[in-house]
Amino acid sequence: MIEYRNLRVALLGAGSVGSQVARLLLEQGDEFASRVGARLELVGIAVRDVNAPRDVDLPKELLTTDATSLILGADIVVELMGGVEPARGYVLEALNSGADVITANKALLATHGPELFEAAEQVGAQLYYEAAVAGAIPIIRPLRDSLAGDTVSRILGIVNGTTNFILDRMEATGETLADALATATERGYAEADPTADIGGYDAAQKAAILASLAFHTTVPLEQVYREGITSITREQVEAARAGGWVIKLLAICERLVDPETGEEGVSARVYPALISREHPLAAVRGAHNAVFVQAEAAGDLMFYGAGAGGVETASAVLGDVVSAARRHVVGGPGVAESTHAGLPVLDVGRVVTRYQITLSVEDQPGVLATVANILSDGGVSVETVQQSVPSTTTSVVIPGNAPIHGATAPTATLVIGTHEAEEAALAATVEALAASDVVTAVSSVLRVEGS
Repeated sequence: MIEYRNLRVALLGAGSVGSQVARLLLEQGDEFASRVGARLELVGIAVRDVNAPRDVDLPKELLTTDATSLILGADIVVELMGGVEPARGYVLEALNSGADVITANKALLATHGPELFEAAEQVGAQLYYEAAVAGAIPIIRPLRDSLAGDTVSRILGIVNGTTNFILDRMEATGETLADALATATERGYAEADPTADIGGYDAAQKAAILASLAFHTTVPLEQVYREGITSITREQVEAARAGGWVIKLLAICERLVDPETGEEGVSARVYPALISREHPLAAVRGAHNAVFVQAEAAGDLMFYGAGAGGVETASAVLGDVVSAARRHVVGGPGVAESTHAGLPVLDVGRVVTRYQITLSVEDQPGVLATVANILSDGGVSVETVQQSVPSTTTSVVIPGNAPIHGATAPTATLVIGTHEAEEAALAATVEALAASDVVTAVSSVLRVEGS
């Protein structure tokens, strides 16, 4: 029988993911030992309340409220508490003690990543975070290791399962956003307070992590442009379907060239966008996640799978645990994060994209010419124009607000697809259209991505 050395593993947090990590460490100890060359000993689980009910029946003798003592006696610390504090303090404490740290905490990494990576480098420890983005999907290692010799040009990601479920539900059943959110809550896909998801905050944190990793550049969370899905209407979803599109909340990270300076920079942004039904991301249904990577040499790569779930995310966490354990067996310092490119993060106004603009306009001669002149003055080239039959009632819709109905002169609907232009020019043109006498409402503005 092979004799293995012991590596002491401390777990911080026993929620849906933490409890599954603990269960698998306890149940599959022999299998992990054969993979690592050392036995992974779960020495304790730090929790706020040792008597709280949990999804998994864990040995009471492993539960403790003394996280610090647990950390200082561990070789590997797994942080699954969530939130920024006290998680940040515990992770720093673990790294400064020389322990390797595994975390799934996207909020912590997006706000304090550089500080944590520097602390790890100072003592030769390693910070692992595969589970912080897209749950069970392996995306961190491919970007950090497999594509390290390539140049990643663009990432399009569906990285929030709650919003993808809601938008998919709206399209599949015709539900309103409020109804689809209620369904998501009933099924456990949405929190009691869904703001982090439907407001795009969760996806923005993940975009900051992906962009920093892919472009070897620190991308602060506050420089990630963010819009949520709270203004998406059933009418927009139906119009998208009719036009051969689907609406997805996308995290987009890409290399750009600043047109003013000619210097290369990067962009990270989150917003709902139209994507062609022929694009692979259009087929991502329900609460699943997917990340579409474009690299110069490797070409197009697609990573798809469960973006959340206790046992699914535990799979990614345990992959990091095994990697950390193997490093301890082999020896040597941890590998520092690569942020040496130091590219500037460009303002969203520098992004080149396309718009689909839906206008309610007066049904009278000269309207199309007026609209065309406004677009031309803004430097925006029109690709397509569709006009509906006139109606005698106007619904004035400003994104984020309820429609204002009123009887008016006959109106028609124009759906304008633009060619690529700078975001700043497109946004200014929309404002000019809204101020025009012939436009009674800007009903919808959506970006077009993935083409």
